Amino acid sequence: MNQSQPNFAAPETFAPSMPFASMPGNLFAQGYAYAVDAWQRSVLFADVMRERGNQYQSHMQERVPNVLDFDTELIIDGRTLPRPVNYGLVRIVAPDDLKPDRDLVEGHDPGRLRPFVVVDPRAGHGPGIGGFKRDSEIGSALRAGHPCYFIGFLPDPVPGQTVEDVMHAEAAFLEKVIELHPHSPGKPAVIGNCQAGWQVLMTASMRPELFGPIVVAGAPVSYWAGWRGKNPMRYSGGMLGGSWLTALTGDLGDGRFDGAWLVQNFENLNPANTLWTKQYNLYANIDTEGPRYLGFEKYWGGHVFLNAGEMQYIVDNLFVGNRFVSGEIVTSEGVRLDLRNIRSPIVVFCSYGDNITPPPQALGWITDLYRDDADLLGHDQTIVYATHDSIGHLGIFVSSSTGKKEHREFVSNIDLIDLLPSGIYEAHMGAKTDATPHADLVQGQFVLSISSRTIADVRAIVQPDPESNRRFATAAYLSRVNLGLYRSFMQPWVRACTTPWTADLSSKLHPLRVTYELWSDRNPFASSVAQAAESVKEARAPVAADNPFLQMQTAMSDAVIASFDFYRDMRDAAVEQLFETVYGAPWLQAFAGLPPRSDSETDAALTEPGDTEEREASIVAEHERLRHDMTEGGLVEASVRALLYVRRTHGEADERRFNLAREMLSRLSDHGILSFKHVVREQAALLRLDSEAAIDALPGLLASAPTDNIRNAARDIDKLSTMLPLDEHERADLARILTIFESASKKKASRRAEPARQQVE
Repeated sequence: MNQSQPNFAAPETFAPSMPFASMPGNLFAQGYAYAVDAWQRSVLFADVMRERGNQYQSHMQERVPNVLDFDTELIIDGRTLPRPVNYGLVRIVAPDDLKPDRDLVEGHDPGRLRPFVVVDPRAGHGPGIGGFKRDSEIGSALRAGHPCYFIGFLPDPVPGQTVEDVMHAEAAFLEKVIELHPHSPGKPAVIGNCQAGWQVLMTASMRPELFGPIVVAGAPVSYWAGWRGKNPMRYSGGMLGGSWLTALTGDLGDGRFDGAWLVQNFENLNPANTLWTKQYNLYANIDTEGPRYLGFEKYWGGHVFLNAGEMQYIVDNLFVGNRFVSGEIVTSEGVRLDLRNIRSPIVVFCSYGDNITPPPQALGWITDLYRDDADLLGHDQTIVYATHDSIGHLGIFVSSSTGKKEHREFVSNIDLIDLLPSGIYEAHMGAKTDATPHADLVQGQFVLSISSRTIADVRAIVQPDPESNRRFATAAYLSRVNLGLYRSFMQPWVRACTTPWTADLSSKLHPLRVTYELWSDRNPFASSVAQAAESVKEARAPVAADNPFLQMQTAMSDAVIASFDFYRDMRDAAVEQLFETVYGAPWLQAFAGLPPRSDSETDAALTEPGDTEEREASIVAEHERLRHDMTEGGLVEASVRALLYVRRTHGEADERRFNLAREMLSRLSDHGILSFKHVVREQAALLRLDSEAAIDALPGLLASAPTDNIRNAARDIDKLSTMLPLDEHERADLARILTIFESASKKKASRRAEPARQQVE
């Protein structure tokens, strides 16, 4: 270090003599120690922020900026597709340090395991959050031995690309994955994070034949849903007058929408964290927090762009219009995007601690689409949901705890999920202990259990509110009016005044970008801070945890956070009250064309698409087909029907029973567990239609089966059924089933013995 420069490492440079340090009394010594520590932390904090700026500059200069913690191989560049997009499909290269948790099934051949495809959200940030850490969605798939693919994107969109183009690209990517894995037991499992969740569901509504189980994590699908007093972000569109501001922002960007504005919306949700907590935690824990902070900031600061048309489509159809859950979106090819078209199981993972996608927005589409359980079963749809008690929005994708628990359990048991009959289920993950029965059948440290639920159970979580839907419908109507006015009177002038130079300047001057741009090695003062930080690291003197001045610092920080939280709560309450007052006005709702409040059927129709006559006719035809097939099949169908019958009232399953069932079914067929998917769904449908007729038909199904096979199947049914406690009715049902199987085996034995007896006579 140059001796002519001041030593920023310690305050003694500016105060060579501090007589109070030698004065009697411990308080002065503690104050001096705190002052040194605080100064050193300030220098180190400034240096980490300098590194953040350098990291930002380097990251944005990468050819394909991402935060994946895995090596990749490019499979398809979306820019080469007939409808070019800035998306791409890559294969994840499994690292040597990440080995499967278990022996691979299906003959230890990775080529016979279902591939996973992880899709990241294009919601203002760059790609890679699904593989940010080893313990992540991608890491979970690789650890379970599955081949894994990732769909990411470049910072800049292809000029003119649309949301529909992205949907077609995702379909092309899945077609390629299917082609690369001809021996896979099922279609690819797809994980869609946040905004990518609804994007994946839209693609699955358009091309359902390409998808295996779909996991949507923290995905807002029903944008009008939410709990009163808790979810203010859903009011943003109405408070801004609708989507006209989106059009203005896109015009000022010369046809591009800056994703930093989306990130700004997230930041505004929690001002305490944005303006204080995030930076304070770094400052207070500067000796250990730097790497974690920089790792997260690499993702958080990697802002991307969307075409103005893409963003307008998203806001009009989803954020404000909420048209996806009502089946109102029709593609340019005339395909209606109806979630009820999806035949694959849909797994919804959400958290009560998520203020961006709360459970009502993640699950509300279920109550929007289906009136009751019969309605859902009539559409043959399987939905599994899991809720976390506290984790935040980004923690759903980033947290190592969810990677080790929820995502690993979903991945390890994806075949179990794919076999579930139609209906609604809730997934739970319980810790595996030494006292866990049949622990040898459990993969990993948690036990996945799945319990049958009803529409009423989901409705209790979502708490749908017809009055709230009316207000949002009114806001959507006013949005269309304001957008039309903007396009007619303002848009021509804005576009005439906008140039590529002004659009680029406005993006560089965005408040979120300025903080990264101003403080890096490009700043002339940065080199002095970097040198001072090196000196501080050599002479670091952290203060003791019981120092009263440090405790005072913590108390002051808590007070600052409490003040910001108070402001946030008051702001959110005022926004909610204003939204309800404005859009709840009867005259404004009448102006929007809404019927009187007393018309409850119309209120429900605001979000619930009704069944068509064709759909109702198809359900009747399906019931007729099922009655005809009641007596069709053999031992496989009889065994599956019997298992489902015993547990039909509780509808519980877990991975232990599934792994035992895998062994049982493998003795009946060598085609793999997923070859039974149709059988399971068919037998469940028969039991729902007429359980007594289905059981009465069992002797006919067993008539052609060998005696030993019938007896072995009965033993397996008994073992599988009693793994979990049975109530009185279930024990009676199991006894009835075993009696039928025993009677069938005795009749077979009797018929074999009859010719021999006659010959002896």
